[in-house]
Amino acid sequence: MALKIEQDLSRFKKIVRGRVKKELGKFISSGDMVGRQGKKFVSIPIPRIDIPRFRFTDKQQGGVGQGEGEPGDAMDQGEDGYGQAGNIPGQHVLEVDITLEELVELLGEELELPNIKPKSNEKFAEIKNVYRGIRTCGPESLRHNKRTYKEALKRQISTGEYNPDNPMIIPYRDEKRYKSYKQIRLPNHKAVIIYMMDVSGSMGNEQKEIVRLESFWIDAWLRKQYKGIETRYIVHDAVAREVDQHTFYHTRESGGTIISSAYKLCQKIIETDYDPTQWNVYPFHFSDGDNWSANDTQECLKILQNFYFKVANVFCYGQVESEFGSGQFLKDLRDKFGEAHDSIILSQIENREAILNSIKDFLGKGK
Repeated sequence: MALKIEQDLSRFKKIVRGRVKKELGKFISSGDMVGRQGKKFVSIPIPRIDIPRFRFTDKQQGGVGQGEGEPGDAMDQGEDGYGQAGNIPGQHVLEVDITLEELVELLGEELELPNIKPKSNEKFAEIKNVYRGIRTCGPESLRHNKRTYKEALKRQISTGEYNPDNPMIIPYRDEKRYKSYKQIRLPNHKAVIIYMMDVSGSMGNEQKEIVRLESFWIDAWLRKQYKGIETRYIVHDAVAREVDQHTFYHTRESGGTIISSAYKLCQKIIETDYDPTQWNVYPFHFSDGDNWSANDTQECLKILQNFYFKVANVFCYGQVESEFGSGQFLKDLRDKFGEAHDSIILSQIENREAILNSIKDFLGKGK
């Protein structure tokens, strides 16, 4: 029977899990929560009631609790209280640590996300020696002591040699057993995620923050699916450049927009470092849909069709609503490829509340 405290702890965990799942959309869209992320845990704020305790002021005055006191001294020499009693509870918050893995599992449950299906390619398999068999000969370094002992023990018991008062088990040569190996082909699913973000003048701070939040959770889900995963970051305005993770999440830039500059740089990275026959490739591009010219948009469409659709698991484009952006690029992609194209997923992100649905758009097909 479980101890009462263990039952209470289990019940508390279920309450916390239910609370987090109920408010998942709010937590996902909160930049503060991402900022609270530690090495293994994320702090989740949930309501609580504070335990009463004494609090001391900096007033060094006489009175009860401060010195001996005299008859007639006031109990509290602070300010007099005025006004009527209220009936609204205060905002009490308890921060509960939950692992990022648990939070990602809740994300998958809430959005009913399927597990990712990597590319099926024979070149993904690697050869590994696995010691699972037993044979009667081999080097002493591979001797299976337990199996050898059993064989010698069976022989002694069957012949009446076994003495339980003075057990001495010495195996004969033909009773020795050795481990044997066989070669198996294991899937070696490696993946690279390449995030591209428009940081031009039409992308405001709120739009960039939405991109960063969504990228964070997409990255967390894909890392749950793949053990060997790498992440690269590209920012672009009229010119694209590769940056580190910190710069991607904190950069504040402006300028014009040439989307093809990012697509060409991403293509160069894939061709140089990530052989598509060896890697699962996930390019994500986020923009407000504003591009410098129709000619550059046509260049982007050609690059998508001639390169990305052939090498990537799926190309994901997320368009963040902006009062300064035209939003035309999403319309052009829909006109060219439609909503149901196998190689590209399109998502429109109106605000922070739409992040959860956008993640569902990108990851819900399990590609």
